[in-house]
Amino acid sequence: MTLLSRILLAAAVLAAAATPPALARPGPGCASSVPYVSGRGGYDTYRIPAAVRTRAGTVLAFAEGRHDGVGDSGAIDVVVRRSTDGGCTWGPLSEVAAGHGDTRGNPAPVVDPDTGAIVLVTSYNSGAVTEAQIIRGEVTPEQGRRIFVQRSHDDGRHFSPPQEITADVKPAGWRWYATGPGHAVALTRGPHAGRLVVPANHSAAPPPGSTDTGQEAKYYGGHAFYSDDGGHTWRLGFVDDSYDGRTNSNESTAAQLPDGRLYFSSRDQKGSSPGNRLDSYSSDGGGSLDRPYAVQRTLNDVPVVEGSVLQLRGRHAPLLFSAPSVPTARAVMGVWRSTDLGVTFTKARTLSRDKAGYSDLVQLDAGTVGVLYETGTASAYDRIEFRAVRLR
Repeated sequence: MTLLSRILLAAAVLAAAATPPALARPGPGCASSVPYVSGRGGYDTYRIPAAVRTRAGTVLAFAEGRHDGVGDSGAIDVVVRRSTDGGCTWGPLSEVAAGHGDTRGNPAPVVDPDTGAIVLVTSYNSGAVTEAQIIRGEVTPEQGRRIFVQRSHDDGRHFSPPQEITADVKPAGWRWYATGPGHAVALTRGPHAGRLVVPANHSAAPPPGSTDTGQEAKYYGGHAFYSDDGGHTWRLGFVDDSYDGRTNSNESTAAQLPDGRLYFSSRDQKGSSPGNRLDSYSSDGGGSLDRPYAVQRTLNDVPVVEGSVLQLRGRHAPLLFSAPSVPTARAVMGVWRSTDLGVTFTKARTLSRDKAGYSDLVQLDAGTVGVLYETGTASAYDRIEFRAVRLR
């Protein structure tokens, strides 16, 4: 072999090693891809996936790009990659909301059914403060959690600058606040058709005279906020303010059921009731809950983690749920299905035995869903993978 041949061979090997495995999977019908690999693209770690399919059929995979490490604080941007072939290959990484040293994250995207615009809601705090400081009430309102909205009218190629909506959706006295994470939901039937509903969570300040700091898990609560004009104005919906320590609703996700109700699924953050998942329903488009959050006992093999729900299209189509499936560890990503409107769930598919964390579900076609999820072998946050799964 000549010297030139050796040089060309070495260059080819290096190029192959530098290419994410997802980008090597050509054409439609691929099983999986990897839009985000930690340590590449200018970020130390990618976390907190969220996905939507646009009116044009493009899949948008959002994530937090974390500059400083795997932690939740510091310099964090919201980023996106686009796929026009069902999640097989991905376009270049694009910065949607730059932190400029601060923290922007918890992407909750939704497609407005009236206009096709992509509406993206995110959370913010100063990069100089931590979640613990915010929950203890040790920061100024400007440093604390604030909420912003953006929109795209060109299929996710560009987004408008973040517009603050904190005053509309965050009551005085709340400390922590997080949108989603994962996709929000657009109502397509019933008296509130067209409404955009964002599941979220918060923490409240302890009552006057209490010796609590606010870090106690009992002060967590779930809530929702919504827009009836395509994301231009927003109102606070239901608020879970039990704060009793038995069920501590936290990171939340929602789906509209075939009967028109909203189904809410929530992480139970160290509640004293057995089980790590909570759920409830809303018959008025997220304005109130039909009953308080209660433990979803058929998901007892899920650890304390964010999860995603998605109602497949069709009158008798199932409701899906995704999350890791080891009750004491973030590992073994799975998908469950419910054929009784969320009353019970059964395991439908195990995607991998690897470590796994947060996830989001998106419908690709009549019988296929995409699962965008954190996974890896050394850590659950090695990469964010996209898997296409047929469940019918």
